[in-house]
Amino acid sequence: MLDHVAKPPVRSGDLGAWADGVAALAELPNATCNLSGLFTEAEPGAALAPVVERALRWFGAERCLFGSDWPVCLLATDYGSALELVRSTVGDRDAVLARTAIRTYGLDASFRPTSAGSR
Repeated sequence: MLDHVAKPPVRSGDLGAWADGVAALAELPNATCNLSGLFTEAEPGAALAPVVERALRWFGAERCLFGSDWPVCLLATDYGSALELVRSTVGDRDAVLARTAIRTYGLDASFRPTSAGSR
C-alpha cells in the first residue's frame, strides 16, 4: 500500500522524481495506492486534483482507495473537502470508495453495522 500517494511535493512543484518513482511502483501488479493525506502536503487552495488523476492513471481505480487521513486532515481542511476531492475526480467511485479497500484488506462486504443499543 502506497500511503498518501507517496506525499507528492506539491508545495515545491518539483514533481518529477516523485512521478517517476510512483509510476514505477504502479507497474507492480500487487501495489495499491491510498488517495489520502494530500491536503496536509499542499498550500491551502492548491490544485490537488492533478495528483489524484495521475494516481488513477498509474494504478487504475481497482488499485486506488480513498483515505480521509482523519483526524490529521483537520489541520488543513475538513473531512468533506477530503472526500469531495476524490469524489469529483474519480470516475469509478465504487472501486475507490469501497471495492479496493474490501479486496485489499480482506474485509467482509456483507457486514452491516447495527444502531447503538441494538443487539
